[in-house]
Amino acid sequence: MYTGLKEIHEENEAIFNKKSILFSIQEELGDNVAVLEMTNDQVSEIFNSDIEQLVVDFKGNIISQEKIISAGYVGGKAENVDLSKEKKKSIEDRFLPLYIYKGKEKPLYIMTLKGSGLWDEVSGNIAISNDFNTIVGSSFDHVGETPGMGAEIKDNPNFRLSFVGKKIYDESGNYRSVQLKKGGASDPVHEIDGITAATLTGDGVNIMLKKGIKSYEAYFKTIKN
Repeated sequence: MYTGLKEIHEENEAIFNKKSILFSIQEELGDNVAVLEMTNDQVSEIFNSDIEQLVVDFKGNIISQEKIISAGYVGGKAENVDLSKEKKKSIEDRFLPLYIYKGKEKPLYIMTLKGSGLWDEVSGNIAISNDFNTIVGSSFDHVGETPGMGAEIKDNPNFRLSFVGKKIYDESGNYRSVQLKKGGASDPVHEIDGITAATLTGDGVNIMLKKGIKSYEAYFKTIKN
């Protein structure tokens, strides 16, 4: 059964990941768009027509398709990169998937991140505008987080929306990232209200955000320059 259903399972997993990526820019796709209700064909159509996929490294270089395939990722696209596998490497050696949405006048850049929660992995997609500073959307997922606590990063719609408009740099151009603040956000530019009774999950998300977003910085600087 595993062998017979393997291809279907892999296709469904690929669509799930693509939906998660598109969910981070749902509000940018139009008022009547509900990403989680899209059919597989609709998701694939947006990816084929409006999404450019790149894989970059910590130094800002674009990694060739040949090198991606030689690393064991059949297909050689960003969507084929296994972030759980990459997370185990040093940051200098990681493959960093990047998705560029070109369905609007100005492109949006979607970073895919992986971290550790209370019980298992947490993941996220952070979309920023072409000023490479302003967050325009986000989406999150988790493995085995406690319902009503750590699981809120996925289940609470207000959580993902609270990232919209936040900045990852301060006014002097210094990298700040964004962070969950236990007890409530005091900095409206860089902080988000933490999740009640989910300290370890919040800490994991903060580390994921700070290190994960930073890893794309060199590539964004090459684009800006």
